[in-house]
Amino acid sequence: MKLGILHPGAMGSTVGAAASATGHEVYWCTQGRSRETHLRAEASGLRPVTCLQDLADGCDGLISVCPPAAALEQANAVAALGFSGLYVDANAVSPQTAGAVSAVLTAAGADVVDGGIVGPPVREGGSTILYLSGPRAGEVAACFEGSHLEAHVLGPTPGHASALKMAFAAWTKGSSALLLAVRALAQAEGVSDGLLHAWSRFGPELCSRSEATARSTAPKAWRFGGEMREIAATFEAAGLPSDFHRGAAEIYDRMAGFQHGDVDLNKVLDALLNAKR
Repeated sequence: MKLGILHPGAMGSTVGAAASATGHEVYWCTQGRSRETHLRAEASGLRPVTCLQDLADGCDGLISVCPPAAALEQANAVAALGFSGLYVDANAVSPQTAGAVSAVLTAAGADVVDGGIVGPPVREGGSTILYLSGPRAGEVAACFEGSHLEAHVLGPTPGHASALKMAFAAWTKGSSALLLAVRALAQAEGVSDGLLHAWSRFGPELCSRSEATARSTAPKAWRFGGEMREIAATFEAAGLPSDFHRGAAEIYDRMAGFQHGDVDLNKVLDALLNAKR
């Protein structure tokens, strides 16, 4: 198949590389993209086209891996071009947003497969899973057979892959936000030393984990706020309380300025406690 990646960020570029490694031609659209994106796409062996129309016209399938808040906008842009191929919505969005993406593209004549990525960018085998659901999920999974990206078909029901992604990230990224919020609370109340003393007895891994979480999470926090809101919407639709993940979204929003900076725990705590209300 000829596949297009929307857009080759840190995750999307490696998804494209995985498909390219199995013999598929993988393309991306250069229009409006940064130098960093150009370098990632080139390093991943992706083939450039100049505009989204060329990508839609020349590819059998498109794989969308973009920030959650842009997922529906991206789907609308592709649908407006008359794309009628196979569209994989591999974004971290709620089943409700996934349904809206599917409705837009189905109306334009495309077939949509729901996707959810669990794990880091695809650097080695066994690290990352692309969960898929929908009637044509098996065709998408076949594109990655033998690559470093493990593709797992959940079944024919649209929305199941997104629901699984939301459940998984609700814990992994939600607990990270909570851990950093706890450190910030202790600092604000002047009891950081006491908290670390208590953790040394009853949760000895939490001190080092909170420091590692600050370093690893803060540079990516700019896109995690939107993901937390999608998770909150998923909880709400299921009749469950959603306020925790709305709070987690605010935690990540306060950390959004670390995308390109040096990060340590003290800088993160300062950002959390001194953000403009």
